[in-house]
Amino acid sequence: MEVLKVSKTILIIEDDTEINHMLQILLGQQGYSTVSAFSGTEGILVHDGRIDLILLDLMLPGRSGEDIINELKQKHNVPVIVISAVHDVNKKVDLFSLGADDYVTKPFHNEELLARVGARLRNDVGSATPKTLTYQDIELNQENFSARCAGRSLELSRHEFGLLSLLMENPTRVCTKSMIYDRVWDYETSADSADDNTLNVHISKLRKKLKECNPDAEYIETVWGIGYRLKKS
Repeated sequence: MEVLKVSKTILIIEDDTEINHMLQILLGQQGYSTVSAFSGTEGILVHDGRIDLILLDLMLPGRSGEDIINELKQKHNVPVIVISAVHDVNKKVDLFSLGADDYVTKPFHNEELLARVGARLRNDVGSATPKTLTYQDIELNQENFSARCAGRSLELSRHEFGLLSLLMENPTRVCTKSMIYDRVWDYETSADSADDNTLNVHISKLRKKLKECNPDAEYIETVWGIGYRLKKS
């Protein structure tokens, strides 16, 4: 796996010692610096200007994750990715209203967590300017929701645009099905009850539209049983 060239600092607020240590190792292997806290109160105390992103467990001793999201944001506004075993969709929606930026359900795949961390850190850089993603001859403007392929305009539905955007944000990683449904379908359904046929239909339509722009190229490949990724050159 490609190691990051620019070090970012991630605050891990997780009371389970083993999980906290595992996250330190996982993130460190990708070139991230980490700061660990084992309670909500400790997390607020150590959160400062050096922190670029927060991984926040909900079930913390003393003050819960929900209780401290807003306080963390007010102290230093960086992306907060919640990590929890809670699968309830309404609970996830409530967390977004409190200020969370993303949500990962335990147990999680390491690749998925790293992809979400990378995407949030990229989105947080220069967010005041229009965000344009490029991959081969595809251009995607996330501010005005326009897309082009091989110099031709792409007319995409909301979900098709979200799919292509997510894949292009993670050009070297597999986007798992749960990650796709959480991000692209805006938590309309949980990953546990997601209809694979719905996802397959949208991927098929997206592939067809890209093929109409450039018949000689294949942009999206299936990783059977896991999800999708951009086809390696």
